[in-house]
Amino acid sequence: MTSATAATVPAAGFILPGNYPEDDPAAGLEATLRLFAYGEELGFDVAGIRQRHLERGVSSALPLLAAAGQRTSRILLETDVVPLGYETPFRLAEDFATVDALSGRRVNIGVSTSAPHATLLSELGRPDHDPDADPFTLIERFLLALEGHPLASEPIHTPYGPQIPRVQPHVAGLRDRVWLGGGSLRSVLWAAERGLKLLLGNVGDGDAADTFEQAQRIHIEEYHAGFAGTGAAEVGVERVLLPTDSATPRQREHYAAFAAARDPRTERPQRLGDRAVVFQRDLHGTSAQIAERLAADPTFDGRTELRVALPYGFSEDEYRQILSDIRHGVLPALGWSPVLAGAA
Repeated sequence: MTSATAATVPAAGFILPGNYPEDDPAAGLEATLRLFAYGEELGFDVAGIRQRHLERGVSSALPLLAAAGQRTSRILLETDVVPLGYETPFRLAEDFATVDALSGRRVNIGVSTSAPHATLLSELGRPDHDPDADPFTLIERFLLALEGHPLASEPIHTPYGPQIPRVQPHVAGLRDRVWLGGGSLRSVLWAAERGLKLLLGNVGDGDAADTFEQAQRIHIEEYHAGFAGTGAAEVGVERVLLPTDSATPRQREHYAAFAAARDPRTERPQRLGDRAVVFQRDLHGTSAQIAERLAADPTFDGRTELRVALPYGFSEDEYRQILSDIRHGVLPALGWSPVLAGAA
């Protein structure tokens, strides 16, 4: 068996779906907040929350991160991701800056150009919204709002006295913590050219290569080659990991059935609208088996960060077992160590 220590994961985090029952969203959201705290206890570097619309998951990531910031003190908090297609750039910048200030500057800003369920939601949006607007223009405006440039040369009158207007609160350097969720080569290159960090999911570009790992590696290489920022080029990638070391028999049966049901989509490129996509296979088995497969994955070159994508619809106990096995069994074999010495 190939030693997993040949690969290195410099930083590791996880992404929560924020499940809740139809008749009791508070219970699921509270469980999600407990998992943020648990991830910090385990020593993970970052904990993220998905933002999804029209589903029993978190539809507004920033209020949840504000609450998570009050339950934690060290772990980075991330949005994975906020679709900018529905957002007003300067208002989103205000919200991110507010949550970042409340958390002690611990927010990673994950955004994408998408607008999921646009047809279903169109009648509930602004009547003057242009559905044909270039989503990259929205990101440009969002970045400008985060940068806090003066909006006029003359001061305006406020209850605090005259001041030069700019988006408030202004957090210096917050723009440097923007991660773009990229699925296409255009988004990957756009992020690189503007010095943004890059988040890649478990759906790859089927026009780039026939297998997921090859397609993702191509995008990572293109990103690093084209990076033009003043800071460090950083990439985070999602992987669904289902370790079974400490799982109960019922949990093992559940994980095996979950992975088996999703395997067929990984066998060949699929059509998704007008593009070809390739899916990444879930990594299911013992911690040693998962670590070996990650070590052989060309994505992990010593620079690429890991985001463990926790599946939708699992129980809190299952999430805790998965995170514990990954922290104690998978990640140490990949050269990672917890942020806090002696973490649980």
